Parts: sequence; C-alpha cells; structure tokens
Amino acid sequence: MLDDRVRAVLERLEAEEPRPPGVPVAPATGRFLFSVCAPQAGCEVLEIGAGRGYSTIWLAAGVRQFGGRVLSLERDPTCIAEWRGNIEAAGLEETADLVEGDALETLPEIDDVFDIVFLDAANKLYEELFQLVREKLEPGALVIADDVVLHAETLAAYSKARQADPTLSSLTVPLDRGLELSVVLAEVTANLRGPRKGGGPVVKSSSTGSGGTSG
Repeated sequence: MLDDRVRAVLERLEAEEPRPPGVPVAPATGRFLFSVCAPQAGCEVLEIGAGRGYSTIWLAAGVRQFGGRVLSLERDPTCIAEWRGNIEAAGLEETADLVEGDALETLPEIDDVFDIVFLDAANKLYEELFQLVREKLEPGALVIADDVVLHAETLAAYSKARQADPTLSSLTVPLDRGLELSVVLAEVTANLRGPRKGGGPVVKSSSTGSGGTSG
C-alpha cells in the first residue's frame, strides 16, 4: 500500500541526484515492480542489489497488500546504512529484510524458494547470479532483470541465454532501461545445473503453475 510514509520516501529519493553505487530504478519500473507483487498472496521476493532501498520500497509496499516479504542483498556499506534508514522511514521494517555481503557468497547460504527475483546488481555478474538463484525457483516464478537494453553490450548474452532456455519463457520488455522477464516453466533437477551432453539442462517437468511460495 502506498501510504503517506511510503510516498514521502519515494518522492524524496526520486528528487535526489542519482549516486553510484546503488543508482535507483526509474519510477515507472518501480511501479511495475509494485504491480507484479501486489496481487499475489504470500509473495516471496528476492532482490539482488538493494542499493539505497528505492526498488525495495516498491517491492515491499507491493507484498504488504496480501502478505509476503522481500529479502534484499547488498554489499556496499554506504548503501546498506541508507537502505536501513529509508526502509524504516517508509514503515516497511516488518516486510523487508536485508542480507549484507557479496551476493555471490550469501546467495548459496539462503535456503528458500522465491516467487519473484529482481536482479539489479553488477551487470557482469548477472549470469553467475542467475545460476545461483535458479534452483530456488519453482514453476510459475518470475525473474526480472534490469538494464538489459541500457547495457545491451554486456547483457545481450544474458537475455539470449534466458530466451534459449527451454525451462523458461523469457521476453525483453523495453521499459525504461530494459527488463528481461523470465517465467519459470520447469524445475532444474538439484545439483544438475549444467547441460547434458547433446542436450539442454536436466529438468523436472511440472504440470503446476504454482508460484513456489515457501511455507
């Protein structure tokens, strides 16, 4: 819900000059993230690259509608401190949690299943981060990767790999900096992420369209 506290923090962050690291998503992308989360009950969201919390606020306000939570990952100390202040100011402490540290190290330690993953970290790490999160997704889950049009020279390979993956349905959406939307169609068999000889990835087919909420 976009109450007065949420709106005030969003408007303040939108008025600030973007400062790397942690440049926020464009406002239209924020509204898109909210609209994806808000209709779902018990929505579990993983955000890789939390920055100062602008996108987290949109996500957390969305999942608050019908229950859920956002787990955000961030490694930059300055961003971490500002993220905590902004989330508190928006009144979303009970909906958003932060894991501090390098996502390449923290992701393998997270034992959970997610409905939505928002990928907005260092572009060169997208492929590695996606592979780390892939087994935490069940059929119906959605991965949203930002910047795929703005940084196409780096991320074209990421989009191409997602669109060629038979376990996904993936599409590039030219909203703001460009989003790659990847819907999970089938589970990857545990511990067999790599391709088989002469074929694609080993998968377990599923007839369910569940979003994969844990607990």
